[in-house]
Amino acid sequence: MDVHLQIKMNEKLFLRNPEQSELGKRIIQDSIRLIHQIGFEAFTFKKLAIDIGSTEAGIYRYFENKHRLLIYLTAWYWSWLEYQVAFHTNNIEDPVVKLKIVIKLLATTVESDTSTHHVDENILYQIIITEGSKAYLTKRVSEDNKDRLFKPYKDLCARIGNMILECCPSYPYPKSLASTIIEMAHFQNFFMNHLPSLTDFAENKDEAEIVRFLEDLVFYSLKRESADVPVFSQKMGVVE
Repeated sequence: MDVHLQIKMNEKLFLRNPEQSELGKRIIQDSIRLIHQIGFEAFTFKKLAIDIGSTEAGIYRYFENKHRLLIYLTAWYWSWLEYQVAFHTNNIEDPVVKLKIVIKLLATTVESDTSTHHVDENILYQIIITEGSKAYLTKRVSEDNKDRLFKPYKDLCARIGNMILECCPSYPYPKSLASTIIEMAHFQNFFMNHLPSLTDFAENKDEAEIVRFLEDLVFYSLKRESADVPVFSQKMGVVE
C-alpha cells in the first residue's frame, strides 16, 4: 500500500498551497535540491524557474519571496520531525529511553521518507543544518512569530521539553534545554564538517560522538535536579 504523509502547513506561509498541484510539488522538490547545491544566498526564483522549466511568475504565485519559501521548508521539516519523534517514542514508557531516542533523531543523518514523495528529507536535513537559522534570524522575526510561522519548531521544543520533565519534574529549564539540544545538534554537525577547530568530533566526523556529547550535556544537567531520585540518576547513567 502506498501511504502518503500529509503535513498541514500554516496558510500564511504561501499564496497558493504547493501541495495541491504538480507545479507546486516541483517547486518544493527542486528548491530543496537547488538550495542544497548552491546555498540559500545564491538561490533565486529565476534559477529555480529555469531548473523546473517554468517561469518566475509561476513560482511567485505560490510564494511571496524566497525567504518565505525557506520558512515553509523549515516548518515542514520540524512538523515531519515531530511526527518522527512521536512515532519512534510511541508505547515507550521509560522517559530516559525516549529522550535518548530524540537526541539520536536530532543529531544523526535522517533517511528519506517514502511516504513523502516530493520531499527528500535527507537533503532537507542538510539544509536545516546549514540554512535553517536564517528562517528566523531576521528583522521580521517578531512579525512572523505573530503569524505563528514558527509554531512547528515550538511544538517540537514543547514535546521535547515535556520529555525532559518526565525525566526530572523539578528541572526548571525544560524549554531552554530542548531548544539547546536541537540547535546544538545541528551546530556541532556543521562545525564538525566546516569549522573543525570548534568541535572535538572533526577527526573522525562521527555523528555518534555528537549523540554521546548531547547525552552527557542533557543528563548531567538533569542529574543535579534529580540527585535525590536514585532511579532517574541510575537510568541516566550518571551515578557517581
